[in-house]
This record gives sequence, C-alpha cells and structure tokens, in this order.
Amino acid sequence: MPLWQQAAVGAGALLALAVVARVVHRWWPRRGVELVAAASREAGTILGLFTLWQIARILGVTRVAGGIERAEWIWRAEQWLHLPSEVAMERFMLGHEGLLRAANDFYGWVHFPAMDLFLVWLFARHRRAYPSVRTTIVLFTGLSLLFHMFLPVAPPRMLTSVGFVDEAVLLGQSVYGEFGSGVAAQLSALPSVHVGWAFLIAYEVIRISPSRWRWLIVLHPVVTTLVVVVTANHFWADGIVAVVLLVLAELVGRALTRALRRLREGIRARRDADAEAGRGRPEAAPAPALVTVPPPAAGPGPTPTVR
Repeated sequence: MPLWQQAAVGAGALLALAVVARVVHRWWPRRGVELVAAASREAGTILGLFTLWQIARILGVTRVAGGIERAEWIWRAEQWLHLPSEVAMERFMLGHEGLLRAANDFYGWVHFPAMDLFLVWLFARHRRAYPSVRTTIVLFTGLSLLFHMFLPVAPPRMLTSVGFVDEAVLLGQSVYGEFGSGVAAQLSALPSVHVGWAFLIAYEVIRISPSRWRWLIVLHPVVTTLVVVVTANHFWADGIVAVVLLVLAELVGRALTRALRRLREGIRARRDADAEAGRGRPEAAPAPALVTVPPPAAGPGPTPTVR
C-alpha cells in the first residue's frame, strides 16, 4: 500500500479514537482519557497533513521541463561561489562502501522517525510549546511543497553529465523507485525538507529544553546535511534555501501564535467583563401587584342624615 494511503488510514483511525475519547471523557472525566483524546487528535492531525502533502506531491509535481536545467544552474552557481564540490565528496564515499551504505540508511530511515520522536517528546514534556512548533512545521513544509510543485529541481544524482552517480540505485538502497509520476515526483530537491526538519528539531530542542545535554542535538542537522550531500540527493543550496524558509516560517508562526493568543485573551476578557457586569447589576424590584377594589354595593336608598 502506498505511503499516503497508510497515513490516511492511520489519520482516520486516530481522529475517530479522539472523538470516542472525548465522548467518554464527558461521562467519565479522567486525566488519562483526556490525554488519550488530545494525543490522538494531534497525531491524527499530523498524519492527515502528511497525507495531504503526499497527495499534493503526487498530483502536483508533474512537470519535468526545467528540472535538470535548474539543477545544472545551481551546480554552476555553487562552483562560482567556490562551495565544496558535491562530486568530489561523493567520489570519496564511493571508495568507502560501508560509510556510503550507512549514509543511505540514515537518509532513508532517520528523517521521519526523528520528527515523530521530537513531536512525542514535545507533546509529552512541553505541551505549552507544542502549538507554536506545530504551526512552524506546517508552514515550513507547506512552503517547501509550493517550491516542489511550481519550481521542480532535479537532485544531483540525476546530473550524470557532470560526474554524479546514483549510488543508492547502484547499491540497491534507493528509497524512491516507482513513486508518484515517476521521475517528475523526484524533482523536489529544492529546498531540502530533510535539512529543514533537522534544523527545526535542533533549534526547538535547544530553545525549549532546560537540559544541559540539549546542545548535543546540534549533531542531528550537521550529520543530516552531510548525508544528503554525500548521497547526491541534495546540493548545498537546497539546504541553504531550507534554512531560510525555516527562519521565515518561524517568524510567521510566532506572529500567528501571538495574534491567536491575543484574540483568545480578548474573547475571554470580554466574557469575564460581561459576567461581572451581570453579577454587579442590581436586581429589578418586582412590580407591585394590582389590587382590584370592587365597587360599593348598591344600598336600598339614600343614607338618612342624623341631626
């Protein structure tokens, strides 16, 4: 079953579990039930967004024209800037098959599990920071998807004319194979989501965690960047653009979080003011009851005057 279909089934099951847990919590309010509802809702939302991302890539990245030419332009621009040669780094790795296999395994198996573990840690240990980080992830991944859809760029491994080799295929470790629209779905090198997510995880862990060991997380983006380059899956430029987009997503995400917080606080303050006004307003005195006085009964005649 394709990956997006698995994610869709998982998202539906988790969201259904969240609804059931919410209903159960109303009748049986327990902390554990509330936690299951919240965790299922967040996990289902993330999987749902991932499903939409995969479908958009499959349906949207359909243009092959220009992908190779843009990759060749990036290659020439990097040479002009005297950046380290990705070809030279890949040739070094081709002489060390064990290292190259380890790099391909890292590229294929660390990307998503690292983000999953990060989100679980964030939700379990630092719940208050979770919404803003989730917003940054969604914004960065959405911006990257727009690049992939409307500005396809081939990965270096496709530029065999300048000396690159698709060593993942050579070693039988390719994670792409038949995917989406064939070659077109692989023209998503710019920006590198691998690099962007790795830097995002490192930045947020350093910013949020109070542990003195948190700085070790810096190894994650460093190793990820080296891996995507030596495996010829990305140029240096792909990682640089990813970091720029990440900074933009972080700034926009913080602004949105502050705006939503102010909006919620304003609504809460207005409700509190209305409730206070209702409590302080004196109760109206009940209207006096109307007493109907019956007319005097008619006598037999005029009352005699006593002298």
